[in-house]
Amino acid sequence: MGPALSPDTIDLIGYAAAICTTASWIPQVLRTWRSRSVDDLSLGMLAAFSTGVLLWLIFGLALGSRPIIAANAVTLALNLLLVVLRIRFARRPPPTPGLS
Repeated sequence: MGPALSPDTIDLIGYAAAICTTASWIPQVLRTWRSRSVDDLSLGMLAAFSTGVLLWLIFGLALGSRPIIAANAVTLALNLLLVVLRIRFARRPPPTPGLS
């Protein structure tokens, strides 16, 4: 195998991965917020995913890994927002296009 990566390089790789995976949730949050439609969001999936992300956050805290902590803290916030939107918008029908 080649030379070992420096701790700074490893952190940069972690931050790059964090940005990619965390940012992937932003379009879903924005689409849900704008459309007020949550029909395609599974509450069970969001709950399971949020639980997993919380565990990753705890893992990152235990290791003191800033990339893992940052990625999972933001991802957890985005997913909990989707859970809130799923619960809130499921109580009423989405707005009819063209009507105010």
